Amino acid sequence: MLEIIGAGVALVIAIILVLAARQPDICHIARSIFVAAPPERIFPLIDDLKAMNEWNPFATQKGVSNVYSGPERGVGAADDFSGGGSAGRIEIVESTEPSQVALSLRMDRPMRCENRVEFTIAPQNGGSLVTWDMKGRQPFIGKLFSLVMKPEKMVGGAFEQGLSDLKRLVETAREEAAE
Repeated sequence: MLEIIGAGVALVIAIILVLAARQPDICHIARSIFVAAPPERIFPLIDDLKAMNEWNPFATQKGVSNVYSGPERGVGAADDFSGGGSAGRIEIVESTEPSQVALSLRMDRPMRCENRVEFTIAPQNGGSLVTWDMKGRQPFIGKLFSLVMKPEKMVGGAFEQGLSDLKRLVETAREEAAE
């Protein structure tokens, strides 16, 4: 009887490992939102990490601390963060005003990984389309984790919240300036 139970457990473990191995090697998550403002009004809230952390849901969690280094904005600006169950470093590696900011994100907790994060700001009629995009290799432990907690849903939801907060911040400032 124990042999049958042991074989069943081994089969379940093997199935889980095979399913994890079949997960994509690259994790890619992207979200976009229309903001009723020109790119020039949005760009400074992304190219400056302190300003970004006013609307970034990962930075506004309770207990998150930030240590900034490098220039105030643009290439080389960095933020070493910890708290809320995570720790790592984000650094601006490319900055093309007013249309694009690329960042290198290194996570140390909850699991080690490196991602490229890009914000693009494309002019559209009456405003801009802002896209938050993240790509990175997904290690095997990440593939196992993704069987239970879907990164697309978990991180994508945070991207949606952050973009919504950015939109509200920019559009509220525009309305206040008009008064």
